[in-house]
Amino acid sequence: MNEANTTIKALMARKSVRVFEQEPMPEGDVRTILEAAVQAPTAGNMTLWTAIRVTDPRKKQALADSCDHQPFIATAPLVLVFCADYKRWFDLFGTIGADQLGEPLRRPGTGDFLLAAVDTVIAAHAAVVAADALGYGSCYIGDILENCETQRDILGLPAYVKPVCMAVIGKPTQQQRERRKPARFAVDDVVHENSYRACGAEGMRAMLEARQGLSGEDFDRWLLAFTKRKWNCDFSREMTRSGAQMIEDWNEGK
Repeated sequence: MNEANTTIKALMARKSVRVFEQEPMPEGDVRTILEAAVQAPTAGNMTLWTAIRVTDPRKKQALADSCDHQPFIATAPLVLVFCADYKRWFDLFGTIGADQLGEPLRRPGTGDFLLAAVDTVIAAHAAVVAADALGYGSCYIGDILENCETQRDILGLPAYVKPVCMAVIGKPTQQQRERRKPARFAVDDVVHENSYRACGAEGMRAMLEARQGLSGEDFDRWLLAFTKRKWNCDFSREMTRSGAQMIEDWNEGK
């Protein structure tokens, strides 16, 4: 690793921050973060996303409650919900008559949602990297995918606009700055060459034992607890239901 490169160092050191100093962010910094998001790569230069900056304390609390009851969301200085958005393009496409197109205008489908979702996550990551460069900490909130009906009401989302990810940003506390970053997988564990290389359960166990520094019964206890917390759990089931409902609503123009 080129340790002299500040961008590489920042990417390697970045970790989730869930406790922030309670001080407002200068609007200039917020603007810089949003400008970085707008400059992110985007399919066809279409910018298939919209970010909603949530400043209303009641809405922030509602998001905290509906996103698996995480109170730090409500107190974060900057809350950004990044939404896949095909509405503005579809509205514009609708001004072109079928006689000009030579066929009826098609409606956005699942493929369009997936493309817009990728655009959205790329933009969100650009915002998070920019925030880190300015000295802020951040945390992605994947639970915005839960309770899609509730999120739609909180944020006033029309058809063809769906929440994909949320980022909360602010100055990390001293404890958060000093907290050790969780270990990641090794590059060779997750990067394959030319074709997929299945590792199987035994290979995955070996990868995790190395990452977690556990073995034997200690690893078995960790794996059971992790499975209950992240897989066989209410929020995971709700996320699956909500994700399917979002795609169904998108395809039906809701």
